[in-house]
Amino acid sequence: MTDRITATAPSQAAVDSSIPILALLALAMTAFLALLSETLPAGLLPQIARDLNISEVMTGQLVTVYAIGSILTAIPLTALTSTWRRRNVLLLAIIGFLIFNTATALAPNYMVALVARFVTGMAAGLAWGLMAGYARRMVRPEQQGRAMAIAMIGTPLALSLGVPLGTLMGGVLGWRSIFGIMSGMAVVLVAWVLLVVPDYPGQKNGERLSIRQVFVTPGVRPILFVIVAWMLAHNILYTFIAPFLAPSGLRPRVDLVLLVYGVGSLAGIWLVSQLIDRWLRPLVLGCIAAFALVVVALGLAMDSAIVIYVSMAIWGITFGGAGTLLQTASADAAGDGMDVAQAMVATIWNVAIAGGGLAGGMLLDGYGVASFPWAMLALLLVALTIAWRAHRHSFKPGRRSGGAVVGH
Repeated sequence: MTDRITATAPSQAAVDSSIPILALLALAMTAFLALLSETLPAGLLPQIARDLNISEVMTGQLVTVYAIGSILTAIPLTALTSTWRRRNVLLLAIIGFLIFNTATALAPNYMVALVARFVTGMAAGLAWGLMAGYARRMVRPEQQGRAMAIAMIGTPLALSLGVPLGTLMGGVLGWRSIFGIMSGMAVVLVAWVLLVVPDYPGQKNGERLSIRQVFVTPGVRPILFVIVAWMLAHNILYTFIAPFLAPSGLRPRVDLVLLVYGVGSLAGIWLVSQLIDRWLRPLVLGCIAAFALVVVALGLAMDSAIVIYVSMAIWGITFGGAGTLLQTASADAAGDGMDVAQAMVATIWNVAIAGGGLAGGMLLDGYGVASFPWAMLALLLVALTIAWRAHRHSFKPGRRSGGAVVGH
């Protein structure tokens, strides 16, 4: 019984101490590196295309194949390593970033780069499946939401600061140097993890839940459905933000628009970190509803620059903490199966990224950017309805307490 509790509960050292900021920031750095490794090629498309003598469309597949690597392997790799000591698994993922970002930087041709990107995506899938449970085990139950928010802050930082800065540096140093710098970051991160991140045992074979057992756990499936609908809506607009800005005349200022969104995202994750352990359910419902109102405003006044900027800020606030909210909810619902559940979240998230690009492209070709807000609104209403109805096991009312919820 004691061993089973250690699979989800923090150690006594964590219970007796304050939040281990440096250890959680190491996880945040892992998230930053994973997302930066995934998205940075989009900002370096022209350089990579010229150097490898391929089209920009082919270059874009370096992002796609990374996502496919995560989609195909996150769940089985997480299940396979569930009995391993947690720090060893984390180090394995980081070393994967080190080796295969280096392979990308040195790639002599397109096929080598594709293979390196696929395996880097595998490392990312393993990392995403691990980090939420790891962060929760470092702190007391009533601090788990805040710990998750700290561990996940690397995600909005990668999008709002890492990609623009990496793109700018790539113009000066070259794209291969940027991937080399990311490999150097991985070396630093390995040392960081070894110095400050505590180690925990994996689950024993008799305790390990199968993928099917986790999937049918009450509360897990509604959360996955909410992720699909919410993230599809998000990625339709995020993927095609440049053409969407054309009617307002802001397409040449897409960098400034995304900066406003990024600042809003940072504000959103800070807000979530302060409130998640008391008000997870209101935050989920409020973020989805606020985003729905934003897309209505965009649908009615997408030619107004002021509406665009205000909407981007609010959109960022509603989305900045979304990953923390959804991963916390899924970990609460899954219990001992939370690592597998987090791998499911990562898989569904990447599917939604790919699906948002596909759906947005079809809408753009068939109906134009004016169709985006109304398609997004339909998806967000589905997400809001599922989240509203799923109050018994998924998005529970009341204060969180280590997966249980106190009060109503």
